[in-house]
Amino acid sequence: MSDQDDLLAAARAVKERLLWLERGGVRGVLRSAAKKVEARPVASVPTLASVPSAVIREPSSMTLTQVRDELGECTRCKLSGTRKNIVFGVGNPEASLVFIGEAPGADEDATGEPFVGAAGQLLTKMILAMGLSREDVYICNILKCRPPGNRNPESDEIAECEPFLKKQLAAIRPRMMVCLGKFAAQCLLRSDAPISKMRGRFQSYEGIPLMPTFHPAYLLRNPSAKREVWADLQLVMAEMDRLGLPRTRS
Repeated sequence: MSDQDDLLAAARAVKERLLWLERGGVRGVLRSAAKKVEARPVASVPTLASVPSAVIREPSSMTLTQVRDELGECTRCKLSGTRKNIVFGVGNPEASLVFIGEAPGADEDATGEPFVGAAGQLLTKMILAMGLSREDVYICNILKCRPPGNRNPESDEIAECEPFLKKQLAAIRPRMMVCLGKFAAQCLLRSDAPISKMRGRFQSYEGIPLMPTFHPAYLLRNPSAKREVWADLQLVMAEMDRLGLPRTRS
């Protein structure tokens, strides 16, 4: 990495930290600093190289209901031909914490609600263990439609769906996010690093602190990894407590 690359990376980190501070209520720091910061282009996952990176605009002029209305009965990609239901998202429209997976599965496709199958039941237990409920947080996926056979999302599908995820986040304005699973983390962070290397420390997505961790479906197959996920969630809880965000079940 060149000295110029080091400087650009440092500047990008400073800008993301300033965005985080403004979300926490610290005002006036970003306006004076942003003019001096030039963000470094992020590296793409090879299979996602063609996916453009939209920017979250804040504050949003749209509500979640308006974002859903704009999405409509979406036919923007080929998944519209095989899905049963659009799976938009569920939970608190003003949530401080958002959980994001990669795509709906069969149970979610049937019901139109994210994380309702066996993996979803485990996610609910994880949320309860944090002192929260599903009604306190917001839960969604990168894709709104189930890929056939639960295959990985494809770049053209992400390109059509991710802008709506960003509009959801702009409407909610969460203080933190938890990214569930390898593919979701690689997509949002534009990284090809394995989830085992990304988890355990906060990353940043459009200035929002993001904690990558294992997907609940992975935990069903590998119960020993629950210890690592709980360690990740404890970091999230500690940061919520530091920011004064409530963790009392509604």
